[in-house]
Amino acid sequence: MGTILGHPKGLFVLFFAEMWERFSYYGMRALLIFYLVQHWMFSDQKASVIYGAYTALVYITPVIGGYLADRWLGQRKAVLFGAVLLSFGHLLMAVEGDGGQNGTAIGIFWLALAFIVVGSGFLKANISVIVGQLYPRTDVRRDGAYTIFYMGINVGAALGALIAGWLGQTYGWAYGFGAAGIGMLLGLAVFVWGKPYLLGRGEPPSPERLRAKSFGISFEWQLYVLSFVAVAVVWLMIQYQEIIGVLLGISGALLVGYILFTAVVKLEREDRDRIFAAIFLIIGSVLFWAFFEQAGSSLNLFADRHVDREAFGFLVPASVFQSLNSIYIIVLAPLFAGLWVWLARRGLEPSTPFKFGLGILQVGLGFLVLVGGAQAAGMSAATPLFFLFLIYLLHTTGELCMSPVGLSAMNRLAPAHMASLIMGAWFFASAVGNFAAGQIAAATGGDHAESAEAAKEVVLSVYTNVGWFAVGAGAFILLISPFIRRLMHLDTLKDDGVLAGAGEIGEPQAAGINTAAETRS
Repeated sequence: MGTILGHPKGLFVLFFAEMWERFSYYGMRALLIFYLVQHWMFSDQKASVIYGAYTALVYITPVIGGYLADRWLGQRKAVLFGAVLLSFGHLLMAVEGDGGQNGTAIGIFWLALAFIVVGSGFLKANISVIVGQLYPRTDVRRDGAYTIFYMGINVGAALGALIAGWLGQTYGWAYGFGAAGIGMLLGLAVFVWGKPYLLGRGEPPSPERLRAKSFGISFEWQLYVLSFVAVAVVWLMIQYQEIIGVLLGISGALLVGYILFTAVVKLEREDRDRIFAAIFLIIGSVLFWAFFEQAGSSLNLFADRHVDREAFGFLVPASVFQSLNSIYIIVLAPLFAGLWVWLARRGLEPSTPFKFGLGILQVGLGFLVLVGGAQAAGMSAATPLFFLFLIYLLHTTGELCMSPVGLSAMNRLAPAHMASLIMGAWFFASAVGNFAAGQIAAATGGDHAESAEAAKEVVLSVYTNVGWFAVGAGAFILLISPFIRRLMHLDTLKDDGVLAGAGEIGEPQAAGINTAAETRS
């Protein structure tokens, strides 16, 4: 089939397919909180809870979608089916109705979110798996491939927020959501067109099992029918967000309890200690995402209402600034990856828990910087745009200290027979963090404030508390990071029976980018 830039052509099929999928997801995400508040007339508090519940489900369903792909469907069929569901969901988002919460259109809106959630479950984790399948495990091009793929993710995310966000807030919701839907259709078309270039990767492990029939229906189509049943279940859950909170709480407690029980009862001391370290990092990631994910909800509303968004004589729609995180990542990720390598060669690279502490610390500083800028400008004046750029910069540098190294740590700390379980717990933590983010954002709602100034004070008060709590949590993690690092037993880590080096747990240059790609995809 030939290569492009030394890589299989299939990599670029996946690059463009994922780029358009991220275009649609982040374009829709940039508009969602405004759509809930300004069109469907939900209060800030209710809209934030809905937003948090939706994003939590988007992060938890890939665990199920990945299992179905590994066990029966194969990654290619899972991605294809997920793309179909996502296209349908994004296009349904363009059905506005008359607004308010009493018409039939609101039911279509819930259905659109349900299709997107289930579609993301099939596509989100599996498309990045196909990238790895294009290369032998020892192929030196793998890291570069994930770097290219990662760039597609963030280019799509940035363009989605810029284009769909601008269209939706300038010309109408249907234009913005319609653009997101068209982007998803383009991603689907690229993936279908490019099937020959995937070289047969990601196919079902047992095609005969999928073709086997019962009740006149093949097993493959039974899985698809069950997926539509899942859409109906999510359609119900997304309307009653407290159900999601209860399920996350119960299942999270059971998951952590089972992991700890297994570690204590069945593992040797060093493996047990590594599991304890992994659980600590997982809990830290919940905190990080709970603070970081204010971006699409409360921070988006703050930018719309309390920030001077005029630039070069134009009033920039608030949703457009959702592109800043992806733009910063495109620019800064190679610099951070290079920085870790440079420090490692001199024996100065921070440990994984130390990086986690730095990440949470920077998220807190971002909120405090925004609060300081808003207070300096005055409660009755718009906050200078510079401080919005600055909070996103600090949050992005925090993400690059935490998110890329997290998956690497999970892969290396878990014993082989617990690898999938620990990885599932890592993604589950993202879901919990997103749900918690909705609860925090709800506290910023100033629906009952007597004035715009009073509403602004409510937001800044919450951001002040969040900022100082994050700074304190980050400082605490930095303080105890040497102890957590000792629990990792890096000097005795083994790879296929060979002792690993005593270096840090693995933030090689491209590995940091690889895991960032998997997290954000």
